[in-house]
Amino acid sequence: MKIQAISAALAITILAMAGCRGGGPGKETEAANDTISVPDTGYTGIKQYTSGNRIIRETSFKNGVRDGLSKTFYSGGQLYQTFWYENGLRQDSSRYYYLEGQLFRTTPYRNDTIHGIQKQYYRTGELKAKIGYDRGMRTPFLEEYSHRGVLIKEYPEIVAVISDEYSTKGLYRITLELSDQGKRVKFNTGEFINQRFDTAYVKPLNTTDGRAVINLKKSAQAGKDYLGIIAEITTPFGNRLLAFKRIDLPYNDLN
Repeated sequence: MKIQAISAALAITILAMAGCRGGGPGKETEAANDTISVPDTGYTGIKQYTSGNRIIRETSFKNGVRDGLSKTFYSGGQLYQTFWYENGLRQDSSRYYYLEGQLFRTTPYRNDTIHGIQKQYYRTGELKAKIGYDRGMRTPFLEEYSHRGVLIKEYPEIVAVISDEYSTKGLYRITLELSDQGKRVKFNTGEFINQRFDTAYVKPLNTTDGRAVINLKKSAQAGKDYLGIIAEITTPFGNRLLAFKRIDLPYNDLN
């Protein structure tokens, strides 16, 4: 019994000394902190969503929040698109697929917003188009390629036809159209803001059959010495080309 008592006292002394050196409770607390995990507040795993007897979507969750790979499917079960989520936000690149399985389009995301260069592909795998985005907004950047990989360079331009009746009626009329007489276009007044097509800073014009008319009138207030025009042109590839034209104004009181 005496020997056991001495051994117990010796063990207590050693533990106390270790505590004073910081190697005991401090280390235990540090180890505990290393193993602390966020409590599961929701479902973790992959959920499948169905319509009838078929799966239309699979989504990965972590603690009830979308996290990881999400997939949607064609009605025949073929993969249609994928998104990558991190803490509920789309990140990296989403992917869209042709019905036959080839990659059709990749779209870059940053914090749930399109940001970067979107790419489109032919069924053969050749690059079809590159489209620029900046924080969710389109930029003027667009490159399109033929099936043979040749960069498309010929696009229609904005044409402005002027009718100057300033001296007689105080009217300066601008008629807008495309150089190829194309009708798949929408005209806007305004300019690119930091190389972005920001709809908060442009004014859509009434465009009918590929043509828009701007009637500027003489006023008592000073006006701009030019007018910015942005045309949204639908290309034969189905993409949106953003073209800009500056129209200088000969009078400084047009509004």
